[in-house]
Amino acid sequence: MCGAPAITALLLAYRYLCTTILAMAATVRPARTNRRVVYETLRKRILTLELPPGAALSENELAAVLGVSRTPVRESLILLTEEGLVQVFPQVGSFVSRVDANKVADAQFIRESIELASLEDIPAQPPADLVVELHANLERQHSPDIDVEEFFALDEQFHQGLLGLGGHASVWPTVVAAKGHLDRARRLGLQANESTVRFADEHAAVLTAVLTGDLPLARDQLRIHLRSVFGDIEKIRKRSPELFAGSDSVPVRRSVAVWQ
Repeated sequence: MCGAPAITALLLAYRYLCTTILAMAATVRPARTNRRVVYETLRKRILTLELPPGAALSENELAAVLGVSRTPVRESLILLTEEGLVQVFPQVGSFVSRVDANKVADAQFIRESIELASLEDIPAQPPADLVVELHANLERQHSPDIDVEEFFALDEQFHQGLLGLGGHASVWPTVVAAKGHLDRARRLGLQANESTVRFADEHAAVLTAVLTGDLPLARDQLRIHLRSVFGDIEKIRKRSPELFAGSDSVPVRRSVAVWQ
């Protein structure tokens, strides 16, 4: 039988081996193996236009870029297809869907209905902490060196804050889930404008009307602000019609898959 020193040495060696294996596993394990993470990553890249409307999607290439197998990529593309952000054409391939003006209008209707209804529930004395946050948000929106993505994030926070004034901040995720096509149209609009100051000023006008108790003016200002995306869409569609869905929005396979 082995003596106590030998057993101790074996235990120490075993512990060292286990520790080493665990450390190696943590090092080589793919960073993105969860379907949800892959889905959220691809969705973000589509919404931020990193994957632009009409872009071809290869499961193999996406899996290689994300460091995962094809399975979570395929499952994520199915979810994005159900959401309308990806289109699959048999014998051709998968593509980022082009912006659908009808879906933009539907999402805008949902958003406008919720945000305008929430204004009705803002008390005469709104929560002071939220008011301070909204003013700070507006100040950052007016920064001269702000970029599109930073402004977009502040824009989202501002509108969620407005819902918060009426006690409905928890509804925001529902709004977000419904506006994938709308968000792409909004980003295209922001990119098409030379400055985001106009949008920041519109936010400021809404908040001023709310805090002065002029609810009819707040409703009008918010409605005008939210609907400005439609004007931007028409301008962008004239300049870049390939970004938008149409009756002929079907790609064809040649040497590579392309859109008609």
